Amino acid sequence: MQATADVELRSVTAYSLPVHPPIPFNARAARTLREKLGMAPGHVAYGMRASYGMAHITPEHIAAWERGDALPNASELSALAGALWCAPDELMGSPHTLLEHRLARGISVEDIARLVGIDLEAYRHMEGTGRWTGDKRQSANLSSVLNLPPRDFIAITGLEEELARLLTEAVSTRWQAHVRAIAKLLAMDRRDLQEPLRDMQQEYQTLMAATLSRASTASGEAGRLFIEDIINQFWSRLPEHP
Repeated sequence: MQATADVELRSVTAYSLPVHPPIPFNARAARTLREKLGMAPGHVAYGMRASYGMAHITPEHIAAWERGDALPNASELSALAGALWCAPDELMGSPHTLLEHRLARGISVEDIARLVGIDLEAYRHMEGTGRWTGDKRQSANLSSVLNLPPRDFIAITGLEEELARLLTEAVSTRWQAHVRAIAKLLAMDRRDLQEPLRDMQQEYQTLMAATLSRASTASGEAGRLFIEDIINQFWSRLPEHP
C-alpha cells in the first residue's frame, strides 16, 4: 500500500510541476476555501474534471497541492479557482510576471491578446519568455486591462532602465525638469510625484555636498549606493508602494 501511495504521489508531483517558474500558490488558502464550502478533495477534483476538462485531476492532486508537495500549473490553478468558487488571485501570492497578473485577473490568453491588440501567438511568446515587446499603445492597453500597479507595469514592460535614467537625472539636476517625463512613463499624475522626487533630490544632494565639503569617502560611497538603488528608493516613497 505504501509503495502504491509513493508512486501516486510521485506521479502527482511530476505532472504538476510546470516547465516555467511555478505560479505562486497559497496552499493554506486553497484548503481553507475548500473546507468552508464543505467539500472533500474528491468533490473539488470532480468539479475540475466535469466543468473544466481536467480529466487527469484526482483527489490526490488536491491533497498534494494543499500539503505543498506539488504545485498546480496555470490552467490547473484557474480550474481550481472555478471549482472553489473564488477568484484566482485568492489562491495566489502577489503576482509579478505577465502570466501571473493575467491569471490573477482571471482573463484568458485569447481575451487579453484581443483586448491589448496583439497577435495571439506573439502574446503567447511574450508570456512564455517573460519579455514584453509590445509598442506604447499596446503597453498602455496592457496596463489598463490588467490594472497593473506602476511598479509591476515598469517591471513587466522592461522600462526599469529608462526609469532609473530619468530618476538619476532628476536627483542630479532639477527634479522639476523631469517630473513630466517620469509621470508619462508611469502613467501617473505629476502631482503624486513631486514630493517623492523633491525628497530624493534633497537626500542625494546632501550626500554629495558632504562629500565635497569634507572629502568624505563614506559620503561618496553613500551617494553611489543611493544611485544604484534609486528605483527602490523611488518606489519606497510612493504611498501605494510602502
